Amino acid sequence: MKVLLFGAGGQVGWELQRSLSPLGAVQALDHQAGDLEATVVPLINDTRPDIIVNAAAYTAVDKAEVEPERALRINAGAVGEMAQAAASLGALLVHYSTDYVFDGSGVGAYRESDATGPLSVYGRTKLAGEEAIRASGCRHLIFRTSWVYALRGKNFAHTILKRARSQDRLQVVDDTFGVPASAELIADTTALVVHRLLDVPAADQADLCGTYHLVPAGETTWHGYATFLIETARSLGMPIRVAPRCCRILAIRGGLLGELVNKLATVRRGAVSGSWQLRAEA
Repeated sequence: MKVLLFGAGGQVGWELQRSLSPLGAVQALDHQAGDLEATVVPLINDTRPDIIVNAAAYTAVDKAEVEPERALRINAGAVGEMAQAAASLGALLVHYSTDYVFDGSGVGAYRESDATGPLSVYGRTKLAGEEAIRASGCRHLIFRTSWVYALRGKNFAHTILKRARSQDRLQVVDDTFGVPASAELIADTTALVVHRLLDVPAADQADLCGTYHLVPAGETTWHGYATFLIETARSLGMPIRVAPRCCRILAIRGGLLGELVNKLATVRRGAVSGSWQLRAEA
């Protein structure tokens, strides 16, 4: 079994190198995002993998507003070519998407079947990538996730803890809901789901392919998440300068996004379990 991994240097890609290794020989590629579209098809054709895992993406949400064409090339154009190549080879394509494909106006958690309606360039390009995969006809798993964090790389958790060590007070928005998901959880669940999918007879795999929300249980806001991070760090003896209960609510509106709820727990026999707090403390 040959696995071709794009985006191996990112938060999720780094963890995938470890989690995917029991499935077979993993060729891990850490291309610059801008080079992805030009190189993806030759790489796939040369490697002829059984499984393609795409953890590469244009993820600069704000910057995408001023360079939408580049974001579209990476998040949709390159992904579409990847999907077409996978279809030609009969390979399974695993791809990661985002809660930004929704408009945030719903009540309660979003399910996979809910209507999309992205408000940002980033969200629209990620949705276009999803649609290109579905249109290709390749066997695929699309995992939508949210608020990804890891020990390495840039993420909200690192930013908050860095500021908490140097500032007396923090201001964080409290009107944006979501679910923190660790890169380790995403990678481990990916490997588990792919393994179980490949155990199913080929004729039945199509019914199990599709789009899934890959997040732990529960929900929070950016303010709630920041408070949890600070108090957990304080309880572990980390040097925290910000005073207790001084992570204040910032009274401006953030981009409203709803939390995701996943069906992996039922479809994949408990592939994802536990609350986001338990995952964050692990």
